[in-house]
Amino acid sequence: MDDIVARLHEAGSGSGLVGLGICDAEPFAEVRTEMDRRAAGGWSGLLRFTYADPQTATDISRSFLWAARLVVGAVTYLPVAGNPGPARENHGRVARFATSDHYEPLRRGLRSVRGVLQSAGYRAEVLMDDSRLVDRAAAVRAGIAWWGKSTMALSPRYGPWTLLGSVATEAELPTTLPMQRDCGTCVACIPACPTGALDQEGTLDATRCISYWAQMPGFIPRSIREAWGDRLYGCDACLDACPPGQRWLGLATGEAGRVDLVELLELTDDELRERFSHFYIPRNDPAHLRRNALVALGTCGSSEIVPIVAGYLRAGPAMLRSHAAWALGRIGGSAAVEALASAVREEADAAVRSELDGALASVHEGGN
Repeated sequence: MDDIVARLHEAGSGSGLVGLGICDAEPFAEVRTEMDRRAAGGWSGLLRFTYADPQTATDISRSFLWAARLVVGAVTYLPVAGNPGPARENHGRVARFATSDHYEPLRRGLRSVRGVLQSAGYRAEVLMDDSRLVDRAAAVRAGIAWWGKSTMALSPRYGPWTLLGSVATEAELPTTLPMQRDCGTCVACIPACPTGALDQEGTLDATRCISYWAQMPGFIPRSIREAWGDRLYGCDACLDACPPGQRWLGLATGEAGRVDLVELLELTDDELRERFSHFYIPRNDPAHLRRNALVALGTCGSSEIVPIVAGYLRAGPAMLRSHAAWALGRIGGSAAVEALASAVREEADAAVRSELDGALASVHEGGN
């Protein structure tokens, strides 16, 4: 088995993995208990993915009865993911994990690991960004990361800037030991969260997380919009603040992750799906990406783009009319007031009228 393990490390590192560990495939009982606690407390919100079936996500034998081990791999998406640089008018920010398809190196590395195991005569299956496994739990048990207070899996060299995946196998490989490490007294991620979604005990209230809402269907609560900033997709606030990742973050100097929101709003549905194919878009409906862009423009939009935002007051789903109204209330100016007042006279939907009234009040209170 030692020869196979050596070949696994060689194949993984040669394919771009920066970490590899092996753990048993026993159920992750403590993780299941914690997931149930968060669901009962309402902190998981409407999350699906692993929360759709926590029993399966924490017990790999429910998917692969023959699994004896998990070979866990990690890649880092820095420095290639770059840095969004300073804020720019009418431009939104994309979290670093989504500046391109950074899962491709992980996919390639895990397939290489699977190939080694299969060539040795063992069954093996790749699990990457897969609802059948809580990948962070496997990474912690396999000794390539520890649980951070941000709920992220942290590594000593790369901090939170990794993507994780596993290969389930029947091969009874020797396991690696978990890290004897934690965040200690560090709480840098907690005050960094713009919505206060993290607490001192390492619990994340997903219903207050910007990344959660960027991938949820429907209306974004006003309290979340107020803290949204210029984000289009994802939020790196707690990752940016994490000390173990600071050195690696400092190497990400190339500018990436800025999107022209005006251009985005003018793309067709098919163009949006193609350009942002690596994003998870709720219900595969690009209206949700336009919604995110409108919220971001409420912070970074200039007066020149008021006509474009105002165009969303007159047509399309109520979700977009509401978020366009909110954005105009934040941008302000006489053109925004005129567009909002005109929309109030024509709008029949009560929820949208409420947003329009709130937007007009916001403009007047701000003296715009």
